Amino acid sequence: MTVQNDQLPELEADLASSLCETATFGMGCFWGPDARFGALPGVIRTRTGYAGGTTGNPTYKEMGDHTETIEVDFDPSLISYEGILRHFWRNHYPNRDAYRGRQYISLLHFHDENQEAAVEKVKGEMEAELGFSIETEIAPFEGFTLAEERHQKYYLKRYPGVLGQLEDMAPEPSILTDSIFAARLNGFVKGFGNRDALLEEISGWPIRPEAREQLKQKLKHMKW
Repeated sequence: MTVQNDQLPELEADLASSLCETATFGMGCFWGPDARFGALPGVIRTRTGYAGGTTGNPTYKEMGDHTETIEVDFDPSLISYEGILRHFWRNHYPNRDAYRGRQYISLLHFHDENQEAAVEKVKGEMEAELGFSIETEIAPFEGFTLAEERHQKYYLKRYPGVLGQLEDMAPEPSILTDSIFAARLNGFVKGFGNRDALLEEISGWPIRPEAREQLKQKLKHMKW
């Protein structure tokens, strides 16, 4: 079988579902959540950025009153927004006293009335489960500024040898930002999931059979 060297956007094109929903939240430094949520089956894309403040054009060095935040695009037929919320609250400490300034606060922005209702429902459930009051800053979504490229898929980019092996699929590092394959690899190198589980998941992705095979072969032969 001849394996083509298509780029990631072409290989993953059929995963861009019109039914996709978006979750926006902050839970400390955005590198870890980007990897954690990028490893979840049902998550299509992740990206890091800044939200929650009033400062115009925030950057990592001049964030102003914004918070480090991630956006997660997910397929609700595979993972629910309530599932995303439970994962969010179980994996950081949502107490304002734990943070200094706004950069790392626990923050959640809902995108519509359905998400707002889910936030209230799951928040109550999680307070009962965790045994303390959740102090996450909750507000309607008003905007998100994409972080600089070096903050996208941060842990994956710490492996330059792997990036070299991905050059045929991602000749420009910016391609990795919205790639589901890169999101899974970013989670994998951070310790979320394993190769066999990822190979099995890719086998079920609704993309061209030859695209699935190309991604699986890339993963099977990747040297870390």
